[in-house]
Amino acid sequence: MKKTTILLSAAILLLISCAKQAKIEKGYIPVSDGGQIYYESQGEGTPVILLHGHTLDLRMWDPQMKALLDAGYRVIRPEMRGYGHSSKQQAGVQFTHLDDMMTVMDSLHLDKAHVVGLSMGSFVASEMVAMHPDRLLTATLASGNIRNMPGPSTPFDSLELARKDSVIAQNLEKGIDKWKEEWIEKLVGGGGSNREAIRVSITEQVNGWDGWQLVNREMRNYYGYEAWDTLKTRCPELPVLILSGENEGKGKNPMLKYLPNSKQVIIPDCGHMSNMEKPEEFTQLMLENIERAK
Repeated sequence: MKKTTILLSAAILLLISCAKQAKIEKGYIPVSDGGQIYYESQGEGTPVILLHGHTLDLRMWDPQMKALLDAGYRVIRPEMRGYGHSSKQQAGVQFTHLDDMMTVMDSLHLDKAHVVGLSMGSFVASEMVAMHPDRLLTATLASGNIRNMPGPSTPFDSLELARKDSVIAQNLEKGIDKWKEEWIEKLVGGGGSNREAIRVSITEQVNGWDGWQLVNREMRNYYGYEAWDTLKTRCPELPVLILSGENEGKGKNPMLKYLPNSKQVIIPDCGHMSNMEKPEEFTQLMLENIERAK
């Protein structure tokens, strides 16, 4: 009887623990021009915001979730406008992903947070570092930095519009399905020895994306040169970790020059999707950087 009671108590505790772990807050946050940003939040404690890559969604961060929750962090995964469950982009509507993410922080009453981004997510996280360093505790920037391109204050000229229309025509001729097939092979095929382990997840995410950006004129969704100018003026001192996969061959990140408390690490035997290909190594480096804020 005593042994049965002990086993029953242990089972109840395990169920309670699992229930707490499984509780996920889901919702939509209104942003400019009628847009809606979908997000999921899980856990308690200091917030960590995870920003996904182009063609992908919040599922790309599944490999980091357990470690972050076990370490006592609140993990927030928004999906950027035009991706996942968030509202689609609209032709002619000007917005920036940075402004959308700052609205997410404000709406969730996050005074400060750690931010982690990969690829497109790193473009946005880099602009957060440059333009809103006071809202960040640390930043982990993987395979991306501030874009070298004009920001929203610069109108499109006729040559730029012609280039956009040319790319759109090429994508229409190729077809969205074929474009996705080639893109999946690029993300997976450029990886290291563990690349096939990410194929199913990458394929599901890319095929779930509607491809609107391939066949429509996007507005200027990044601050680009404006963010670079701000970074060079401010030289933020928050801890910044810059990561990339060995197979990418990206070299020294130019942001390092303007970030006095930063370092760059190359993760061996992987490509662009380092958090998925090398989840243990990526997560350890990310957590070490987050801990630098304590």
